[in-house]
Amino acid sequence: MDDKCVFCNIAAGLIPVTKLYEDELVLAFLDIAPINFGHALVIPKTHYIGSSGVPEELGGRMFHVGTRLGTAFKRALDVDGFNLHLADGACAGQVVFHAHLHVIPRAQDDHFHWNWRSLKYESDAKRDEIAAAIIAKLQIAD
Repeated sequence: MDDKCVFCNIAAGLIPVTKLYEDELVLAFLDIAPINFGHALVIPKTHYIGSSGVPEELGGRMFHVGTRLGTAFKRALDVDGFNLHLADGACAGQVVFHAHLHVIPRAQDDHFHWNWRSLKYESDAKRDEIAAAIIAKLQIAD
């Protein structure tokens, strides 16, 4: 536990939240500044700064709980779908440096947009060069 981390303090029960789910590994609660009403966060109870340090079993649990929450949103809130969003690092939009998964209920007419952009590789060769560099550094345990 990091005493200065707001999510560690939430996991320890020192800061009250509106809990949606809790087990030995994760805690899910409503976000206090939601994109849409029902927006929840799933956090590991153990402190990890970003997603790259989260063990596979724990990351899988976070996403499992997130998809179950998304399904509950569709049933309880009459929404059309949901987003799962996890930012790793400040440049990716991470604000609280304790790994966390956003689960955001979505409706056709909610007027929220991610401001997504689509780039085009300058050539197939450049795309293949980038893929080769990533593959060379990819580390996945079996």
